[in-house]
Amino acid sequence: MAPAEEPTAATLAPPPHFVIIPLAAQGHTIPMVDFARLLAERGARASIVTTPVNGARLRGVADQAARAKLALEVVELPFPTGVDGLPPDIENVDQVTDDNHFIPLFDALKRLAGPLEAYLRGLAARPSCVVSDWCYGWTAGVATSLGIPRLFFHGPSCFYSLCDLNSVDHGLPKQTAAAGDQEKFVVPGMPVHVEVTKNTAPGFMNSPGWEAFCAECVEAMRTADGAVVNTFLDLEDQFVTCYEAALGKPVWTLGPLCLANKDDAEAMASRGNKADAAQQSAITSWLDAKETDSVVYVNFGSLVRKLPKLLFEVGHGLEDSGRPFLWVVKEAEVAAPEMREWLAALEARTAGRGLVVRGWAPQLAVLLHRAVGGFVTHCGWNSLLESIAHGVPVATWPHFADQYLNERLVVDMLGVGVPVGVTTASVMVFDDDTVALPREGVVRAVSALMGGGEEADERRRKAREYGEKARRAMEEGGSSYENLTRLVQSFAQMEVKGPKE
Repeated sequence: MAPAEEPTAATLAPPPHFVIIPLAAQGHTIPMVDFARLLAERGARASIVTTPVNGARLRGVADQAARAKLALEVVELPFPTGVDGLPPDIENVDQVTDDNHFIPLFDALKRLAGPLEAYLRGLAARPSCVVSDWCYGWTAGVATSLGIPRLFFHGPSCFYSLCDLNSVDHGLPKQTAAAGDQEKFVVPGMPVHVEVTKNTAPGFMNSPGWEAFCAECVEAMRTADGAVVNTFLDLEDQFVTCYEAALGKPVWTLGPLCLANKDDAEAMASRGNKADAAQQSAITSWLDAKETDSVVYVNFGSLVRKLPKLLFEVGHGLEDSGRPFLWVVKEAEVAAPEMREWLAALEARTAGRGLVVRGWAPQLAVLLHRAVGGFVTHCGWNSLLESIAHGVPVATWPHFADQYLNERLVVDMLGVGVPVGVTTASVMVFDDDTVALPREGVVRAVSALMGGGEEADERRRKAREYGEKARRAMEEGGSSYENLTRLVQSFAQMEVKGPKE
């Protein structure tokens, strides 16, 4: 009998091709880029579709993939011009400086539907799957017109996503819209008791003017072929199960996606930003000189910008706590001369004990450092999951959207957080005058987070335990690792057809 012929490149089926379309916001883009990297490492082809300004931020990702010989590419679509109400050169949420610019920005992003369809039609073969951000409901029509399966990527926790879905299904948004600020409502259909107010109720865009946008996103969610979520079963098992049942379609839990970078120091340091080597070195050297678990890290994410009065309270609270701290502030927050002067005086008074970083810090590398023992966070899901994945307990200061329910998850259910004590939700991305927190609240939260005693020790123990479970989930044989294997295989086995004309 003649020996069987070895398969050749011509006879082998092409790898599955995933087209990844992240929302133009760092908190949404970063985990989807990690997802694309993991897909490519498993032998799939991953194309990240974005716009020129956002693509420039991802050049390091593309370069890293090329060096590793991974089939990962960044595709730039031309950004729409002449959109009413949108200043020029704004292509990312973190470039917005006025709440009134958000709707025009999302209107502009919706106009990418045409260029996206042209790109997909121009490919030699139809992609295996489109994975688009939940906030990009407009991608549903493009995928449907071309006969391409579509998954939506949802950035928050499954606990939040289940609250949001049950809220929509039971008409809770209409009830809260007509309510007073302090009136409480129970989120229906939850396996645990969850109370919310008008301002802390689930929903990303609950303000007037966003109704059509939200309706489009919800409809696109319902017509998708499944969901990709950045979480892991050992963290949210009951909520994943309930969310999948309520959604009526597969939910692929693949996180913590940040651990995709654990063996790549450059990727871990940059995380979608151009790394400043000198600043990173200064941060590392400063942390190296501190005792293990002694430093509290303070960072409120890429979007929220605090008014001077709240920056004063944060700074004085950190000073009065007596604890070593690493505080990240945005350049825009301290652009005024009086703010720069105040911050310089704070740095002088806390020299050696405090380090203020202006702009951006390599958060993953910071959380991984042995000196960091706690994290004061805005409760964005990326930050919370990054902290959990590295076994670092948190002090929670939520601001808007999913952040209040994320706080409930980590404080009340996981037991790895202590609340700073904010009780009034901000109604704006840029902190408004209705939100106040005295420095005493910062001192109390930092002291509880970083201090001793049974409660603090138990928080740290639970954080370390979840960190170990997170690493196991991403390793071969772990739940997230195996879910990704099944995801890739399910689309590799699908018949590839040409686009519908």
